[in-house]
Amino acid sequence: MLTIAGRIFSSRLIVGTGKFPSSALMRAAIEASGAEMVTVALRRVDLNDPGDDLMTMLDRHQYVFLPNTSGARNADEAVRLARLARAAGAGEWLKLEVTPDPRTLLPDPVETLKATEVLVKEGFIVLPYMNADPILAQHLQEAGAAAVMPLGSLIGTNQGLLTRFQLEIIIAQARVPVVVDAGLGAPSHAAQAMEMGADAVLINTAIAVSGDPVRMAQAFAAAVKAGRDAFEAGLGVSGPVAAASSPQAGLDFLR
Repeated sequence: MLTIAGRIFSSRLIVGTGKFPSSALMRAAIEASGAEMVTVALRRVDLNDPGDDLMTMLDRHQYVFLPNTSGARNADEAVRLARLARAAGAGEWLKLEVTPDPRTLLPDPVETLKATEVLVKEGFIVLPYMNADPILAQHLQEAGAAAVMPLGSLIGTNQGLLTRFQLEIIIAQARVPVVVDAGLGAPSHAAQAMEMGADAVLINTAIAVSGDPVRMAQAFAAAVKAGRDAFEAGLGVSGPVAAASSPQAGLDFLR
């Protein structure tokens, strides 16, 4: 079970709602994934409009909606978006994104920390998207982040765990759940993240743009479970030389 801010989730897979060819396919893929939390870009949805397509396609009683501040270029813009979302009934859960560079979409560490400090004091449950920076992860935890969400690689690139070394440090030092977010392009990437000890992964592009989003969502769900099972079972230690799996005793007669 995954616990974030006192809430228990059976699934360790979080799914995004962007880039799907249609809202119907998005809903089918999310259902197939078994996810219990979905991210929603605040700039893509009108929370005041009950007829908004996205809001009607997903049952807000079935899923925890994690609005994100995608598009915010600094802390002030992110805080403003968060306040507007809460005023419109989106609640306190928030994926904090501060990405001033539209080319790389890398999160701004200074502005992310600043926004986290403000939003936590205002009662938000903040899950900040961040560079895979172990020192920043510590600061965000101290600021009251409910989880940290370091990137595996650049958003939407499907390049996998290019930040593996840093992620291992973040996971080892974490006092809150670690959700690997961004760049995971294949179920095997998700499994690797879970094998490392990540608490969850967030997937959007790899599912949404695949040839069959429903089957891909199922594949990611299976990979996340397998990776977590492997971590909890305890992976074998790797070594530089061969080690026979069969007994060596009794082979003297061959000499």
